[in-house]
Amino acid sequence: MVILELIEKTSALAEGDTITIPLHSPDEADLAAAWCARTGNTLIAADHTSVTIRRGRPADPISDLPADRRPGARLWLYTNFDCNLACDYCCARSSPKAERRALGVDRVREIAKAAPAAGVREILLTGGEPFILPDLGQIVADCTAALPTTLLTNGMLFRGHRLQTLQAMPRDRLTLQISLDSATADLHDAHRGKGTWAKAVAGIHTALDEGFIVRVAATLTTDDRSEENELRSFLDSLGIPQRHQVVRPLARQGAADSGLELTVETLIPEVTITAEGVYWHPVGADNDEQLVTRDIFPLDSAIALVQEQFRAHRATADAAARTFPCA
Repeated sequence: MVILELIEKTSALAEGDTITIPLHSPDEADLAAAWCARTGNTLIAADHTSVTIRRGRPADPISDLPADRRPGARLWLYTNFDCNLACDYCCARSSPKAERRALGVDRVREIAKAAPAAGVREILLTGGEPFILPDLGQIVADCTAALPTTLLTNGMLFRGHRLQTLQAMPRDRLTLQISLDSATADLHDAHRGKGTWAKAVAGIHTALDEGFIVRVAATLTTDDRSEENELRSFLDSLGIPQRHQVVRPLARQGAADSGLELTVETLIPEVTITAEGVYWHPVGADNDEQLVTRDIFPLDSAIALVQEQFRAHRATADAAARTFPCA
């Protein structure tokens, strides 16, 4: 009976529409699954009382994304969690009091070596503040030897031996991403600390003078569109091209008590590795709900698991996932 009902009910559906059909016995769930497999329809959910069917096969949600934004194309590494700042909205709860929780040179090297074969196209190093690490130079060398790399920083530590570390880094395979939240000091300093805006701007000038490609990322803590326009104009005046200006809204993660609610169901994943494991997205790397697996290796298996879960979420989601640009 269930097969006849499936044929009748799905024939009236448009491609991609779904329907739930009650079951009269547990065996009918297996019959429905076999029918879907033979007819090119999709079994979304089944239990002993009902089955939910989508007419036709949905397109692979990963293949619909731009190649450089497919899960696993960009691989985020949290090198550490301690930081010289304690920004009041930090998604990773980084601060001078935070534990380091470092990945370490050896694990980063192993990840970087495995990344190209796993389909990774770019490595992004973040924290915390990576320039706190005494072995950052080696970490960057290992990553840039494998793939183009972006290094995120607040840009405030470019002096002394840390400036020497910066100067020794390669220019051709490395982009520096520096955080700057506003065109003037008041708003930026209100969230990051007094005097931080001037130091960040000085860091941008230093990085440009040293010949690095510089990207600037801003977290907007206000809905005032004029703030974004003023910031972009200021970045233009610094010589930062539009394609290297990353402006994103505040996310309610970590230390932030307001902002966008971002979950695995509503985010397109960007595979993120910390000392604790593999996470869905860098904005959720301090959120246990976004932990995918504690097994970093084999790297290709970890990335495949994120992709598999993304396909599963998209098969059942009512709303499309959104991108949230961290870089």
